[in-house]
Amino acid sequence: MDYSRTPKELRPADSYAAMSWAAVNKALRDSTTFSTQLYDSTIGIFMGPTILAMSGLTHKQHRNLVSNAFKPQSLQVWEPEIVRPVVDELIDKFIDEGRADLVRDFTFEFPTRVIARLLGLPEQDLPFFREAAVSIISYASNVPKALQASKDLKQYFLGHIEQRRATPSDDIISDLVNAEIDGEKLSERAIYSFLRLLLPAGLETTYRSTGNLIFQLLRHPEQFAAVQENRDLLPQAIEEGLRYETPLTIVQRNVTRDTELEGVAIPEGAVLDIVLGSANRDENRYERAEEFDIFRTYSPHISFTAGTHTCLGLHLARMETRVAMDALLSRLTNITLLPEGNPHIFGQPFRSPTALPVTFDVV
Repeated sequence: MDYSRTPKELRPADSYAAMSWAAVNKALRDSTTFSTQLYDSTIGIFMGPTILAMSGLTHKQHRNLVSNAFKPQSLQVWEPEIVRPVVDELIDKFIDEGRADLVRDFTFEFPTRVIARLLGLPEQDLPFFREAAVSIISYASNVPKALQASKDLKQYFLGHIEQRRATPSDDIISDLVNAEIDGEKLSERAIYSFLRLLLPAGLETTYRSTGNLIFQLLRHPEQFAAVQENRDLLPQAIEEGLRYETPLTIVQRNVTRDTELEGVAIPEGAVLDIVLGSANRDENRYERAEEFDIFRTYSPHISFTAGTHTCLGLHLARMETRVAMDALLSRLTNITLLPEGNPHIFGQPFRSPTALPVTFDVV
């Protein structure tokens, strides 16, 4: 990982990188040797205590509590009542124009609006908490701005927590306010810390992975045509998109004891960069690993990590992407990527296009 833009006090003294599928998979599944506790001293400074850095029983209890909010029954309700209306509303805004920037007008917008509705937040607050969420995850480039965003979100969520205590609603904030662990209600700090995590987590992966998938399909018109013709191909297209262009390429772990990974000795106290993007293109696991092919024989990718810290929102992210792509393909045709601004995928550790200018016809 490039630490050149990271403040010196946040840089590790000794770092290693796991690149192969085998090394990445092993490190992610050994949470004792490769601990997430380092997040307390990096992103945790801005988010507060979250399940990212928790371990053992504490992690299990909080994860079970939160995962209950993302149970399959909830997704079955959210798809027709929240996600589908959000994506259709956004398409309605640009469909008559015959052209759009699918990042600005669509992929960046819909995950934020979905999370806002799941949390019961007013739509007029979207610009505020979207900017604050991006500031927090960009802490390495601007620490003061991230700290201010953290404070602003704390005050914002404290207000909503008080509202839910007085008048519970059918939303995730109300679920957290009323949740208990061993008969004890969650503290305000635990609630607003999780909400500060959920905002960028709910935005980043889905917005970037959907943009990456659209870009790759547009660059492979025969595959795009196949998906538009047969929507049953969408799930495998989504998985290939996540493999080929991993939206979050790196996660990190503390090394808690002297160990060895793929024959390399790693000392206690080191930081391990776990390079998900590299593992997803490991030629020892995938034939033609450097090719985007939605028809390849499926082998699971590792974009949502693995082990005890597997992404809680993976089912929501897949559902959101499927619904968004289905809506686009059902309502638009002859979508053509324009060369304006040289659209391409870039970035570390987050990767996606910053613009997707297109023209299209209406189905």
